[in-house]
Amino acid sequence: MNLKEEANRCLLCKNPRCSKRCPISTPIPEIIQLFKDDQIEKAGEMLFENNPLSAICAIVCAHENQCMGNCIKGIKETPVEFYEIEKYISSAYLDSVQLKAKTQLEDRVAIIGSGPAGLTISFMLASRGYKVTLFESKEKIGGVLRYGIPEFRLPKKYLDQIEDKLIQLGVKIRPNRLVGPVLTIDKLFEDGYKAIFLGTGVWNPKRLNIKGESFGNAHYAIDYLKNPNVYRLGKKVCVIGAGNVAMDAARTAKRSEGVEEVRVFYRKDFEDMSATKAEIQEAKEDGVLFDLFKAPVEILDNGIKYINTKKITDENNKVSIVNVQGSEAVYECDSVIIAVSQSPRNNIVSNTTGLDTDKLGLLLADETGHTTREGVFASGDVVTGARTVVEAVNYAKMVAQHIDEYCKKTHQKV
Repeated sequence: MNLKEEANRCLLCKNPRCSKRCPISTPIPEIIQLFKDDQIEKAGEMLFENNPLSAICAIVCAHENQCMGNCIKGIKETPVEFYEIEKYISSAYLDSVQLKAKTQLEDRVAIIGSGPAGLTISFMLASRGYKVTLFESKEKIGGVLRYGIPEFRLPKKYLDQIEDKLIQLGVKIRPNRLVGPVLTIDKLFEDGYKAIFLGTGVWNPKRLNIKGESFGNAHYAIDYLKNPNVYRLGKKVCVIGAGNVAMDAARTAKRSEGVEEVRVFYRKDFEDMSATKAEIQEAKEDGVLFDLFKAPVEILDNGIKYINTKKITDENNKVSIVNVQGSEAVYECDSVIIAVSQSPRNNIVSNTTGLDTDKLGLLLADETGHTTREGVFASGDVVTGARTVVEAVNYAKMVAQHIDEYCKKTHQKV
């Protein structure tokens, strides 16, 4: 794609629908004008200041529902593919920029979890001079970006670049450190951290609650995607679910050695899937097959028992999905991958007093991100449940501001 030609297609709307539908309000016309004027560095700085994970969002955002899907050009012709321009500018900026904190403060802030929210808050607070320590339970930073999105969708080089920039800002990274059982929230406060941020994500898979889910041929997608190379899936694989995680698992399985056939089972229709249209289309292009209106009943040693379903509309025009009685059958396969959402783990909550959760295990936090424990903040999926990367970044920006204000008020009290 010729990016200059694509930029010249933009109408530079004074009331841009693309920016309004962007969850983080990216100033798209301004960026495109800077790009046209060859002010790449300035454009990169503007993108980074607005969204520290701009390079990643340019790749993984649901563009069809946001900027591209609301481009005025798309009414009569092809919409402007701004995300391609954004990816180029943001990548170039990360390659060239040397980041330095504006000042040096004595306050320490602990960031627990290095997913989108944790990375965003680390950037924002480190740039303001805070002594930031980023705790990550796995060996590399990135959270769901690294361990939940496959390489073919999101090259890990972008996360490596982000790690380099955090280190430039003075962020200390502690990999392979699960906070909770040994290093507790209480211990962090004892060591002088003024505030603690929890962005631990949702890593517990949700069960189907059907018989056979503990069998050796059944796997959870969120576990599988962490390190797919260690799994021996066999020739035929069935994926249960219809979200983006299910699509990622299916596409990853299709690329796995020895796998010949991958089928996605879903109890509804394509239009009901939570995965983006782009993800579904790419799965089809990869050769993933789809069996719709099929609901799992039981996992067997040789596959999965399912029942057919159908849509019905009642007298109030309410649509529901019901099982077709007597339609049970078995799909023979070697492995079943379950992808029906995730919930938080309780490593921290179970070892900390004063942290409240809702009935789903999500941390309770107010509009500022403050949890029920003084000095402890949270945002991202551990508060909202699984959402998009850009939504997590946008929420985290606001929380970072409130952490800054909280630390300053704490000083005033002292």
